[in-house]
Amino acid sequence: MLKAAVVGVNNIGKIHCQNYVMNPDTELVCVCDLDEERARSIANQYGVMAYTDMQTMLHNEEIDIVSIATAGEENGGHHYAPAIMAIEAGKDVLVEKPISNHIGEAREMVRLAAETNVRLACNLNHRFVPSAYKGRELIDKGALGTLLFINMKLAIKNQKEMTPWFHLRALHPHSIDVMRYFGGDIQRVQAFLTQAPGRTSWSTASINLEFSSGAVGHLTGSYDMSMRHPIEHCEVAGDKGRFIIDNVYENFTFYPHESDELVVLRNSIMTGVGSFHETFKNRLDHFISQVKGGVDPSQVDASGYDALACQEVIEAAIRSHRENGAVIEVPPVKKTVVK
Repeated sequence: MLKAAVVGVNNIGKIHCQNYVMNPDTELVCVCDLDEERARSIANQYGVMAYTDMQTMLHNEEIDIVSIATAGEENGGHHYAPAIMAIEAGKDVLVEKPISNHIGEAREMVRLAAETNVRLACNLNHRFVPSAYKGRELIDKGALGTLLFINMKLAIKNQKEMTPWFHLRALHPHSIDVMRYFGGDIQRVQAFLTQAPGRTSWSTASINLEFSSGAVGHLTGSYDMSMRHPIEHCEVAGDKGRFIIDNVYENFTFYPHESDELVVLRNSIMTGVGSFHETFKNRLDHFISQVKGGVDPSQVDASGYDALACQEVIEAAIRSHRENGAVIEVPPVKKTVVK
């Protein structure tokens, strides 16, 4: 039985706690939050220990997995310090996205995890759904042939004006990770950003992407859409066929170029994903199974390496906008940094 701790138990952290309690291979042993009342409330709910000091928690408790669900500026500003503490203590870590809103911190987290041979993963939960698995399976089988383009849209309503780059850094680790999951590394970026009326942040983005494979792509992102609309659309095309995923997991359709017979995957209410929150369960369950199975840190899915690669693309997009739509080379994230 793996023993888990959750650091940061407001909103998303509560979901982490619930899933560690529900998973048969984990035991939630403690929680930590700077807000003592919040920590005690969640600890009492699950009958576990509450801490406000993470170092004390790591010293006192036997822990295998630490979830970092803190928030901070651009939803990632408070991830670095607790993640570093957990990695230095030799604990496997699952951090919320973005891995960090500061690229230097993200690089250091990945470097240290590799140096200490610790599993570092990120909650890039949009890829942990049956529709994405099916798309990856068809690509691996060669059913799409040579990939030509990947188009993605991710748009929700978020009226916060935290920083000028809040939309890009907080939301688009998800969309870029899905694009990388299907298309591999991204090497060049060109971005154009705009602001909805009354906003001070760059709340809508149009980003051109070039993959290392030679495929091209486009990401449309926004924090200005109604939540009544589908939030996500993904289209992946090659010279033998293409597939479309609607709204993260709701519908999957593969269109082979030389046949009228389509492959359709529906999200059954009996066997599919019942709600968006279940994508968190899928992601956490997958990480737990990889830790339990002794998967090498370099083979962890949606790893710190992947999360860092997403942030490098985002920073390149920000630089492109600042340079009037210049095409920016994305710094490569070498897989060898993860042992």
